[in-house]
Amino acid sequence: MASISSFTQFHCNPVGLIAPQSPSTSKPSVFPVKSTIFASKMAALRSFPNRGLANPKKKFVVRAVSDDEWGEEKKEPLSAGVAVVEDEPAVLTETDVLKKQLVDSFYGTNRGLGASSETRAEVVELITQLEAKNPTPAPTEALTLLNGKWVLAYTSFIGLFPLLSRGTLPLVKVEEICQTIDSESFTVQNSVVFSGPLATTSFSTNAKFEVRSPKRVQIKFEEGIIGTPQLTDSIVLPENVEFLGQKIDLTPFKGLITSLQDTASSVVKSISSQPPLKFSLANSNAESWLLTTYLDSELRISRGEAGSIFVLIKEGSPLLKP
Repeated sequence: MASISSFTQFHCNPVGLIAPQSPSTSKPSVFPVKSTIFASKMAALRSFPNRGLANPKKKFVVRAVSDDEWGEEKKEPLSAGVAVVEDEPAVLTETDVLKKQLVDSFYGTNRGLGASSETRAEVVELITQLEAKNPTPAPTEALTLLNGKWVLAYTSFIGLFPLLSRGTLPLVKVEEICQTIDSESFTVQNSVVFSGPLATTSFSTNAKFEVRSPKRVQIKFEEGIIGTPQLTDSIVLPENVEFLGQKIDLTPFKGLITSLQDTASSVVKSISSQPPLKFSLANSNAESWLLTTYLDSELRISRGEAGSIFVLIKEGSPLLKP
């Protein structure tokens, strides 16, 4: 970093004037001390310090010198100087490191479905450490932080495992599971996006929530929504698919791809123009609760019934990047 190295100094002796020598020298001064000329000049200098200088317009300047710059001085007026501050690398806090380790531990677990017992134990340990550092001890009193779309990164809730399990739905993949919270209307929408060789679609539930404690909310589901399928223009089938533990060869079906593409193209407009299918969920069993144990602007950890864990990341957070 550049540092301020020197200031230019005023030279207090006028041109052609030599100051009186110290008593230890025997050389006389050029002008007698009682000289009226000398006295008048000294009086003028005391009243107006800039008079009689070789360069009366010279000002103090600040010079920035780099570590290896010891050559010719480069001076700029102070009024034109710009303070330059080098960017320093961001210092990660212990909480930042724990969050990164937690998200890294999810890799290859299919949102927790494929996690080994060792990985589950590691996740629980990291979550416990983060909960101890929770920057929002009363999440329900900071509802603005809860606002927005949260993407599920990990869960131990066995109710989702059949949905995530490979082979349950051949050729269908769960693209995203998310939760969108609106604290102004006290609503929650849970959504799952599926993709297949022919189309993508979604299944959602809309619910209302009530604050029951500084950390706990009660959720009451009201309706389910099956989204309108969005058909793809091209169909890509894999060589084989695994179903109920058996591999099925799809090579004989590849001759049908062209005809399926034509059919899909002809119906895409009519299907996509249909409204989503809604159905009521209003019954006594359509209720649940969640306890938020960690919350900041990009990470949320919640615990549900039977000790289930949900780790969600705010949409747009760098934590979502692989």
